[in-house]
Amino acid sequence: MRIVSTALLAALVAAAAPAVAQDASAPPPSQDTSAPVSTNGTSFRGFRVEGDVGGDRYQSEGVHRNKLGYGASGGFDGQIGDRLVIGVEGSYWRANNYTENVTAGRTGGTIADKSFDEYGVAVRAGVLVAPQLLVFGKGGFINNEQRKAFNNAPAGQTNFYNHFNTDGYQVGGGVELSMANRFQGPLSGLYLSAQYVYSRYDDHTSRQKLFGGVGIRFR
Repeated sequence: MRIVSTALLAALVAAAAPAVAQDASAPPPSQDTSAPVSTNGTSFRGFRVEGDVGGDRYQSEGVHRNKLGYGASGGFDGQIGDRLVIGVEGSYWRANNYTENVTAGRTGGTIADKSFDEYGVAVRAGVLVAPQLLVFGKGGFINNEQRKAFNNAPAGQTNFYNHFNTDGYQVGGGVELSMANRFQGPLSGLYLSAQYVYSRYDDHTSRQKLFGGVGIRFR
């Protein structure tokens, strides 16, 4: 997870530096740099879709596994004033080949917790720290398909298998870099993102995700 985090942040900073430098060196024609920064040339409003990939950590029974995960999200953002962006999104996520944690039972046997697909809805709010760079936080609800099995039961106990869906909540945040000043036409809505999201499920299991994404907005 730490290696993935460092790589994502380094890539985003490298991509953002030229855009931020360009914005900083181009004040409005009036030369009044004290006025709010206009965002008419950016793409932080409208419908969007995004593909994501990064690190996944699923935790249950006091243990965890780190795996590659991937997913997608889609939503709509609106802008209030020159700097505030508020929106809603739906998301999908899964660990590659899913994730299973196997631990020893207190009196023998093994407990196997497996996490499948995760679906979420969230509200996000952010601030434009530069015309092309958004910093945001988000929170919402989550649903995860899971399976819990008790195997190799000792004498006097019974194996069991339980497949179910569990709800929960998600909180997180990230940064988003608009590429509107680099492309024309349909690609003017292209953007890059990096996020961290924590999910807590009602059955006391949890998930951490650290990932990067590429998306496009339709204005």
